[in-house]
Amino acid sequence: MSRTVPYQPVLLRLLHSAIALLVFGSLITGFMVYDRYDKRFGTLNLPIIRDTQGIHGTIALAFLCLLPLFAIYCFHIGDRRLIQKESFKQLQEVGKPIWWISLQRFANSLLLVSATFAVITGRMMQEEWLPTGEFNHVWYIGHLIGWLLMFVSVAIHLLMSAKVGGLPLLLSIYNWKIRPEDMPKFWLRGFKLKPSTTFLFFFEAVVIGGIAIAFILPLIFTSPQ
Repeated sequence: MSRTVPYQPVLLRLLHSAIALLVFGSLITGFMVYDRYDKRFGTLNLPIIRDTQGIHGTIALAFLCLLPLFAIYCFHIGDRRLIQKESFKQLQEVGKPIWWISLQRFANSLLLVSATFAVITGRMMQEEWLPTGEFNHVWYIGHLIGWLLMFVSVAIHLLMSAKVGGLPLLLSIYNWKIRPEDMPKFWLRGFKLKPSTTFLFFFEAVVIGGIAIAFILPLIFTSPQ
């Protein structure tokens, strides 16, 4: 496969960089919270940092607020990077370039699904559960699964991106060289009001609907369920 440095639109670079920082911050602080209170599935006995839960919650809230914008970009501008209807058929082309590209699209799509699940379960967590040893709440168990899905999704995303485009693709998202087409007036160029396919329409409905649920559920359920 080609290893030429691809061009990434500046809006994608901004959103992706911010999302990446928040994802890694959420993963790290999320594990620190688990490692401080739970430890049922193993522990690193990390040093205790004051108000780890608060730090994790703040980062996660920032991630939740930015996630809708990133999802809209993915579905309405960068949809070619997501799973397509024909991607399932292309998975039969084992070992060919299109097979790896399809796997990369699956990985990108899995990240959106994992992020949606993580924010829904995280929003329904109660701060007093872990300090008081209440580790069996459904939402907490779900959030642990969400953390694991995010970790696996990020790993697969990086591996597939490295396979498809190598180091140039991985670094291209952090290349801050500016072109004339990077000016803000061009940021929404190529924006499609509707997703390009019916398949992506329903996929977007699941993701955006899930993010909306993450905002709404805590307003409806104010006590542990």
